[in-house]
Amino acid sequence: MTDNNQRPLDQLEQTILARQNAPDKKSYTAKLLAGGIAKIGGKILEEAAEVVEAAGEPGEEGRQHTIHEAADVVYHLMVLLAARGIRLEEIEAELTHRFGVSGLDEKASRNK
Repeated sequence: MTDNNQRPLDQLEQTILARQNAPDKKSYTAKLLAGGIAKIGGKILEEAAEVVEAAGEPGEEGRQHTIHEAADVVYHLMVLLAARGIRLEEIEAELTHRFGVSGLDEKASRNK
């Protein structure tokens, strides 16, 4: 299912999509997807708080803890994206679209 030449986020997306298309009762990803947006969103909020807390921890141990928690946030966000039928390439396209645009200008354009 996974290819060693793929980027890790692409491999993760493929695994999530596989769980979505063929749910397995033993799969945490399948359980999250079955729980819907509310369940997945709750996990994102929980993990986001944990990454912020970890980022405040000092030294290399805090740095490593932040990496671990950030990976949890990314995983849960990717599950949410899959639940909404959004592919990673769509997020990448949106980010590409924003290059060369001031973050403040981009944000202001969304409020119109």
